[in-house]
Amino acid sequence: MTTQPLPSPNDPATPLRKILAARIHSNGPISFAEFMRECLYHPEHGYYSRANAVRFGDYYTSVDVHPIFGRLLARQFAEMWELLGSPRPFLVVEAGAGVGRLAGHVLDFAAREFPAFYAALEYVAVESSAARRAEHAARLSVHVTAGHFSSAAAIPTAIPAGCIFSNELLDALPTHRILMERGGPREIHVGIEGEQFVEVLRAPSTPKLEEYFREQGIALQEGQAAEACLEACQWIENAGRALQHGFVLTIDYGHEARALYDDWHKRGTLLAYRNHDVTEELLDAPGEQDLTSHVNFTAVDVWGRRAGLQRTGIVTQSQFLIALGRANEFGDLYEPGQTEVEKLRARLLLKNLIHPEGLGEKFQVLVQHKGIEKPRLTGLSGY
Repeated sequence: MTTQPLPSPNDPATPLRKILAARIHSNGPISFAEFMRECLYHPEHGYYSRANAVRFGDYYTSVDVHPIFGRLLARQFAEMWELLGSPRPFLVVEAGAGVGRLAGHVLDFAAREFPAFYAALEYVAVESSAARRAEHAARLSVHVTAGHFSSAAAIPTAIPAGCIFSNELLDALPTHRILMERGGPREIHVGIEGEQFVEVLRAPSTPKLEEYFREQGIALQEGQAAEACLEACQWIENAGRALQHGFVLTIDYGHEARALYDDWHKRGTLLAYRNHDVTEELLDAPGEQDLTSHVNFTAVDVWGRRAGLQRTGIVTQSQFLIALGRANEFGDLYEPGQTEVEKLRARLLLKNLIHPEGLGEKFQVLVQHKGIEKPRLTGLSGY
């Protein structure tokens, strides 16, 4: 168990720590999932609720490497549109859209390379942070004016045809933590002893936790710690119910259940990121560091089926991007008029997206479908 000192009552730099301490003093220990939710999504002090500039330096994503990531996604979305019979409108719903950087890459490329698809496209950037949503209008003003872009705080409740997708969203959803002790599951809560946050073992806060492991055929070993992200299960069910015809595309780092809960992960996968440093001090600096855990793709598949989603396929990000870029020899990498030096730099950036030691093999791409029979997608041709 880990402990971290609380700030003094007069410390103005850590308001969320004081809020959480007061809640625990009043009501008793809270589940780690509740603690994580407040750390990341508290409306005022959460890590993801603040301006993008505050947290951008802690990590970078595939979106930040090169626009090729969004361009190849645009190609896949256009193919999905065609497979569904070219419906109008076709909604592309990005969950966890941030400040709209990826949306810009997708929309700019679609407008230039796929005018018929762009004419049918309605891109909805879903972002819970009001501060981030405020940046969308300026960043994507051309597409807003053209009627092809809008922002929302939640996924639309009815999507007749389209694709709901996320890139590094599910790993940041609040997760419960379980420890197998004396033959039974105990849930890790966050409490206070003296002036310290501490981990406290209690009975599971909901029967859904035992159901979570039972549904996947997972039996934890004595002393094993594990995460159970019930919010990811609820998220995929909600997405599946909203979607009538189309696809759900999930890009994230993680594993299928049997790999996620094997002997290599007996301590779980939760980590904290702050100022380019990685730590297991999960209770430190609430609201000041990112908290993430590996995605359980088996759970996303199982709970998706409850809402009518079927597994289309799962591949590594490397396989997905190479399959989509192979057709034109990754010509989408280049801008008109680039020099050979600039083209070389673009190729080197591409390697980070697809190389096994970069982002290519760390990330998985899961595609699920609904209302269409056995679709064959270019991005999954390696499946």
